[in-house]
Amino acid sequence: MASLWVTKPLRVLLQENLDETHALKRVLGPLNLTMLGVGGIIGAGIFVLTGQAAAQYAGPGIVLSFIFSAIACAFAGLCYAEFASMIPVAGSAYTYAYATMGEFCAWIIGWDLVLEYLFGASTVAVGWSGYVVSFLRDWGVHLPAALTNSPLIYDVKTGWQTSGAIINLPAVLIIAAITALLVVGIKESSKFNDAIVITKVCVVLLFIAFGFKFIHPENWHPFIPPNDGTFGHYGWSGVLRGAGVIFFAYIGFDAISTTAQEAKNPQRDMPIGILGSLAVCTVLYVLVALVLTGIVKYDKLLVPDPMAVGVDTAGPGLFWLRPIIKLGAVAGLSSVILVMLMGQPRVFYAMAKDGLLPKGFASIHPRFRTPHVTTILTGSVAAAFAGFFPIGILGEMVSIGTLLAFAIVCAGIIILRRTHPDAHRPFRTPLVPWVPALGVATALIQMAGLPLGTWLRLIVWMAIGFCIYFGYGRHHSKLGNPTR
Repeated sequence: MASLWVTKPLRVLLQENLDETHALKRVLGPLNLTMLGVGGIIGAGIFVLTGQAAAQYAGPGIVLSFIFSAIACAFAGLCYAEFASMIPVAGSAYTYAYATMGEFCAWIIGWDLVLEYLFGASTVAVGWSGYVVSFLRDWGVHLPAALTNSPLIYDVKTGWQTSGAIINLPAVLIIAAITALLVVGIKESSKFNDAIVITKVCVVLLFIAFGFKFIHPENWHPFIPPNDGTFGHYGWSGVLRGAGVIFFAYIGFDAISTTAQEAKNPQRDMPIGILGSLAVCTVLYVLVALVLTGIVKYDKLLVPDPMAVGVDTAGPGLFWLRPIIKLGAVAGLSSVILVMLMGQPRVFYAMAKDGLLPKGFASIHPRFRTPHVTTILTGSVAAAFAGFFPIGILGEMVSIGTLLAFAIVCAGIIILRRTHPDAHRPFRTPLVPWVPALGVATALIQMAGLPLGTWLRLIVWMAIGFCIYFGYGRHHSKLGNPTR
């Protein structure tokens, strides 16, 4: 049993990082990392969830929801930044848990990260498909519903049903295309992401700048609509629930930490990328929420494309922006898929190097120097989920997986400060243990608010992971079985 809790010494982690024989290519600077973070964050949250959360829960107070959610993410971001600077290797939260809590906890977090990255890519691909279909429809191109929708749908009252559709083909195709790009190389993928991020940030700034003059201040009153007697429906409880719902809008910044082994100067650049991308996106989110709820009364925003509705409401003076908004959404969601599909293979890579997964998962392409086997595997599974499952189920799994990862990373900082107080820390999380403790608390509180069905699916997912670990990983672990 002792092998379950064996930790990987920091010196071993850092020594492995110096082995360039089978290393990933170091090509990412602080700007690349920040752009990857922005690319991973700005997507479904700002283009879809802002309006829905305002209409159902918080009203114009959704601005405060974004700030509260950002503060919760900042707690986790500060902890990620310390870990990424002192343990600059691939693997993200999996590697951090291995260094602090032991192999079994590391396996749990590694398996859990599949929910965030793999299911996250599937979720966003379904949203990408919806925007592409809508954009083409505006230009008179009508794709058949049987090839653009999930064949399975889920209703909380009636359970699983069939929709009559065959497959969500656009969602499958976008994952296949981005998977191919990631196999070619991280530098090429980063350049592609940089171009997309610039595009979608420009679109968001256009909406803010030109939409500002169409604001009607009376739409902001009351800023926090009075509660209707039900917890979470307006009032301050609605603002809090809105923060939990739009938490999905911030998922992605932690994927930066999976690229630590491809950063030129990870000790300096990783904190810049993580905290910089969070700051940029929070400012953009708050400004979009202010403009959107100022143009459109909050109760009219329960739509899948709230920014497009805002443009329509503003009238002819802003109608020219509608196709640009949809193109920005398509571009934005594309970069989120890229970041998610980039993160998961690198977690598998780290787990395979430790012996917890078969050696093939640690294979590096001889020419492109990318983890091509796990990239193709991740893309194939993500495409299957995107093609056949509804966005709601996928999104809930992403949220609970990410929140669990955040809680473990924050707890790891407290543990590592006690077990390795003198370790070199280029970046230090401030106010330890209070900041990481608040990170754990906010993550667990948001997890508690998720539906029971999501918890049951998490339990089933973890049970599958335990079977793999006790059936293979524990017996092949390099740390737990040093004589192998």
